[in-house]
Amino acid sequence: MRPAERKIAMNPHPYLRAFLAGAFAPTLILPLFLTVFIVVRLVLQFPVPIERALVFPMALVPSLFGLWNMFWLASHARTNLPIGFHGALLPLFIAPLGGLVGSCLGVFAFGSSGINLQAFHIPYAFIAFGFACALAAYYLVWKYVVGFVNRTLGIA
Repeated sequence: MRPAERKIAMNPHPYLRAFLAGAFAPTLILPLFLTVFIVVRLVLQFPVPIERALVFPMALVPSLFGLWNMFWLASHARTNLPIGFHGALLPLFIAPLGGLVGSCLGVFAFGSSGINLQAFHIPYAFIAFGFACALAAYYLVWKYVVGFVNRTLGIA
C-alpha cells in the first residue's frame, strides 16, 4: 500500500483548537497593557499601586477567553448565537468576578456613589459608560479576531 492510499484516522481536537483560538487575542493585547503599565508606574512615577489590579487580567483573561470559545463551540449547534454576541456576553461574567476579587484584595472599595481607589474616586456613571465600551470592544474582538482565528483553524 502506497502512502497516498493510506488513510490515517486523525482526531482534530476541536476543543483544544477552540481554546487556543480564544486565548490568542488577549495573549496579544495584554502585553501592550503591561507596557503601558510599566511606563505609567515606573517612568511617570504614578503614585497609585495598580500592580494588584493588573494581576487579575494578566492571569485569568486568556484562559477565560479560551474557555468561553470552547463553550461557544459546544453550544453553537443548539443556540446558533453569533460569535460576536457570544463574546459580548463575557464581560457580564468577568466584571462581577473582577469586582469580587478586587474588593477582597483591597484594591478598591464600593461606595455609595462610586468605587473608591486609594488615590481617587470613580463614579458609577463613568463605570457604566466604561462597561458599555467594554461590551462593544468585546463584540468587535470576538467577531473579527476570534472569529477569524476560528475560521482559520477550521472550527467555525
